[in-house]
Amino acid sequence: MTATPQRPVLLWGVVGLCLAALAAALLTQHGFDMQPCAWCVLQRLIFLCIALAALIGLAWRAAPGQVLSALLMLGLSLSGVAAALWQHFVAAASSSCNLTLADRIISGLGLDGSLPEIFQPRASCAEAAVKLLGVPYEFWSLALFTLLAIVSLRMLMRRRG
Repeated sequence: MTATPQRPVLLWGVVGLCLAALAAALLTQHGFDMQPCAWCVLQRLIFLCIALAALIGLAWRAAPGQVLSALLMLGLSLSGVAAALWQHFVAAASSSCNLTLADRIISGLGLDGSLPEIFQPRASCAEAAVKLLGVPYEFWSLALFTLLAIVSLRMLMRRRG
């Protein structure tokens, strides 16, 4: 079974949204000096992984590829939701992100050293607690992760139907 005609549009939309989120994060960091904490950087990584999961669905059009892509996107989106909520309700109240789960993932993968302009935390969690257009920055990520989870669920439900 191949992908429905609408599925590639959805998958390309997911890729575009994730890359736009990453571009916006980099713009606010490098253009407006809004430096990221480890939880911010982890969310960047999750957006990139969701885009890669969508590309799997675009490359592997058979039913197993479509299901795998949607499941990966759903799991990663829910991880992003958890990271954004944790950042807002827990991490933002602490003065340091050192040795948190986010910090261990980023440093464990070596991304902070290999791609520092994208994946190096440069602020504490408390310092990174800023607002963009009056909304906490992490809530923008939360909204996008929620949208991506809904898209993933929709893709899975269509596959079942």
